[in-house]
Amino acid sequence: MPRSVTADTAPRPPEPPRVGVRSLCAFAARTGDLDHRFTPAPSALAGMEGHATVTARRAAPYQRERTLAAACAGLWLQGRADGYDPQTPRVEEIKTHRGDPALIADNQRALHWAQARVYGWLLCEADALDAIEVALVYFDIDSGRETVLVERHTREALAAHTQALCERYRDWALQEQAHRRARNAALAQLPFPFDGYRSGQRALTEAVFRAQRAGRHLLAQAPTGIGKTAATLFGALRAMPLADSDQLLVLTPKGTTRAVALDGLRRLRAQPLRVLERLARDKACEHPDKACHGDSCPLARGFYDRLGAARAAAVQRGLLDREALRAVALAHGICPYYLAQEMQRWSDVVVGDVNHWFDLNAQAWAMAQAEGWRVQLLLDEAHNLVERARQMHSAELDPLRFAACRAQAPRALAASMNSVHRAWGALARDWSGGTQLDDDPPDGFVSTLQRHLSALGDFMAQHPEAGLPLQPWLFDVLHFLRVAERFGPHSVFERSAGAPARRGRPRPRLALRCLLPAELLQPRWAGAHAATLFSATLAPLDHAQRLLGLDAHTAHIDVPSPFSAAQLRLRIAHGLSTRWADRARTLPRLVDELVAHVRATPGNHLAFFSSFDYLEQALAAFRAAAPEVPVWAQSRAMDEGAREAFLARFAPGGQGLGFAVLGGVFAEGIDLPGDRLVGVSVATLGLPPPEPLTEALRERLERQGASGWRDTYLVPGLHKVVQAAGRLIRTPEDRGALLLLDRRFADPEVRALLPAWWGLG
Repeated sequence: MPRSVTADTAPRPPEPPRVGVRSLCAFAARTGDLDHRFTPAPSALAGMEGHATVTARRAAPYQRERTLAAACAGLWLQGRADGYDPQTPRVEEIKTHRGDPALIADNQRALHWAQARVYGWLLCEADALDAIEVALVYFDIDSGRETVLVERHTREALAAHTQALCERYRDWALQEQAHRRARNAALAQLPFPFDGYRSGQRALTEAVFRAQRAGRHLLAQAPTGIGKTAATLFGALRAMPLADSDQLLVLTPKGTTRAVALDGLRRLRAQPLRVLERLARDKACEHPDKACHGDSCPLARGFYDRLGAARAAAVQRGLLDREALRAVALAHGICPYYLAQEMQRWSDVVVGDVNHWFDLNAQAWAMAQAEGWRVQLLLDEAHNLVERARQMHSAELDPLRFAACRAQAPRALAASMNSVHRAWGALARDWSGGTQLDDDPPDGFVSTLQRHLSALGDFMAQHPEAGLPLQPWLFDVLHFLRVAERFGPHSVFERSAGAPARRGRPRPRLALRCLLPAELLQPRWAGAHAATLFSATLAPLDHAQRLLGLDAHTAHIDVPSPFSAAQLRLRIAHGLSTRWADRARTLPRLVDELVAHVRATPGNHLAFFSSFDYLEQALAAFRAAAPEVPVWAQSRAMDEGAREAFLARFAPGGQGLGFAVLGGVFAEGIDLPGDRLVGVSVATLGLPPPEPLTEALRERLERQGASGWRDTYLVPGLHKVVQAAGRLIRTPEDRGALLLLDRRFADPEVRALLPAWWGLG
């Protein structure tokens, strides 16, 4: 006889799926074409300021950001209305924009109305209202003008509207809720994908697991060859159920390591995990010659009408790498790039570039903030993040691009273009002709650019095809202004030499250069549940922590190398100087050292130089000194095929010397195990040249009490050296010869920053 079930022992039904108003409407209320005509949207910061301006104009008892929630059609619906006037009563949905509000696309306006009406129903439920005014407030951040559109609805009409949206979303929400439970159950039992751990791999896995579970950031230096990718992925995935994580982002500053992460996820075989590979728009676009709207691109036409079926097919694929995503998108006649943007919301793991979280317009960051998600980060090759962050928070304007744009601009934009031309000319009057740095950007020029951007946006929205040639310039201006919004002591305004002028005084290239990105990165670290930054070259860890803006509670781990000095025959060329001033004089000695090194260890060799000029000089001299040795070289503009051909020369049992640039594509992220590579030579310490920007960075660091020379020059340079040398010993079975071509490698300060297992003492 079955045992009776009491109220205490009966299984509790699952809570209803929770959904935000914006997410509900984005899923259930969008129809028609994809439409990304060029109406520059305000940045997130400008948008928040615009909302604050509008609500500050309202008199009491107006309520700002009223939090609302209610059950509807088996869902728990929640959100915050932008503003509510209880006396009218009226709910306001505020949208910031630039230019003529009549140019806002019809389907975008329909989405805004859908959101406003749902908030109207929630307020009727909360305050027991029989009817309410629903208002869309479009606020132009440039002019400060409000355009207010008002509807009046009964409670019953708003309830029917909301009920229909919720019913459209409910089955998907229940499916997602079941997927989350199945995913967490599978990850809790996920086995390590190999028979055992390599030396140091288990320690790294456990450190990542503990940090990710506890919501703590971790800096992890771990040597090449221990399986860092497998260790960090496994630790982070096992932590996901315990951290109640919504998403894991696996990000890299360089695309070469993205394939390694995807291969690691395939090996883990964590079903039913959903994995998405994100690509840059230029690599995913099927019709780069067309504008992103239905009148131009066939994959934008009817995009939202076909999105539901494509989304349903995509979640069944499990692993959505670039090929799988493209196949799903084209099978349903929609754009792969924008399908990937949609699938960002429904994926458990996203593999892509660091810009998806750290860029000014990062979608992953914006989505996590809007949804209140708990996101874990894994950052591979993290030693490159400082420089990438500088680039993402910098902007420049090229006088040649502007001149070309102005020459072909339509008459409707002539006045705006001329105003920028005059303002730019004013900046040339006190310019010395070289690189000139200032602590602040010129306010007048920035204001002129803001007005110019508004004119550009209006024109391109009305004439998308005619405005297509202006698109690159528009994006330059938009990015420049967004960087200017965040300008501070971390950056400088730069005027530098551009191309010679055809007549009159030359115009400088204008740039906002970020030197110290720490302050700008801090909100992104705070927005992540946990972040693990790992690389073979992060030491000294306090250097990375300081420059990246990680907080004082960041954990550190330095995994010992599984390699030993017995695997590496290391020699320093004592007495040789490769400083710039000495290079011409010491080039014969350098070539003699290279020839002896290659002849002493027959096989494939790589030699790294600090610049293409230095490489080309050494290559010519080496050919003359050792004509019997096959040589091949990295060139200044190598496409993917040329890069593959360069690496193909490193065949097992081969002979010869490849010449490459320190810090370039062949200095990290490539694997040449065994006798594919038997020797590496590194000329110079990789120190950045003492240019004005580099010196400005040194001075800023010294103001903060840091060692400016060490942090600006020595540490970044030696990171490049260690990465290049790391191409040599990849497994515990590898053997090789390393030649360091500069007497400074023997200095105690330099030796202290090189890997201990090299045996330099």
